[in-house]
Amino acid sequence: MSDDVLERIRRGDAQALAELLQSHRPQLMAFIERQLGAALRRKVEPDDIFQETSAEAVRALPTTELGDRDPFSWLCQIAERRIIDLHRRFFGAQKRDAGREVPLGSSGSDTQPAGLINLLVASLTTPSQAFSRNAREARLQQALEKLPAEQREALRLRYVESLPSKQIAERLGKSDAAVRVMLTRSLKKLHEFLAEGEAAR
Repeated sequence: MSDDVLERIRRGDAQALAELLQSHRPQLMAFIERQLGAALRRKVEPDDIFQETSAEAVRALPTTELGDRDPFSWLCQIAERRIIDLHRRFFGAQKRDAGREVPLGSSGSDTQPAGLINLLVASLTTPSQAFSRNAREARLQQALEKLPAEQREALRLRYVESLPSKQIAERLGKSDAAVRVMLTRSLKKLHEFLAEGEAAR
């Protein structure tokens, strides 16, 4: 990517943005492919997300202050937001149902809020903490980093890939019951971490 193209994009030149999209199409498509979960891949085509990202970038360019930001990273952020929106559109109700299936309290009355599930999906599909759009998501990502890798992977498989606990158990080499307990405890830890953050504000 030449400095001239970068400078023209920062000045709001749509033609320069089109040149960037064309020259970096393979890299952006690879990014989109990495972010798509198996469940969402059955609903949408990566090329459709690329086209929607391109259109959104062209629309947003005149009112976007890129400053020193890398335009390609900006494109990845637009694609990532689109993917999260699609997850919520196709699987929002499923996430809420899944949340109700996982009791956080021993009494069974304290169930997982749907908002945390949506936030969890956003955090697990966000490529880096720099792309966090709000403080709660940033705190959740910090909490995720504190969990063991196996627990993070179980959460990703459940809420991003939308796999049932039985399939997650097969992938992780654990029993179905052990995975259910792991998911419940992991969600409870994340919920408590967020609650602590809210109370400290």
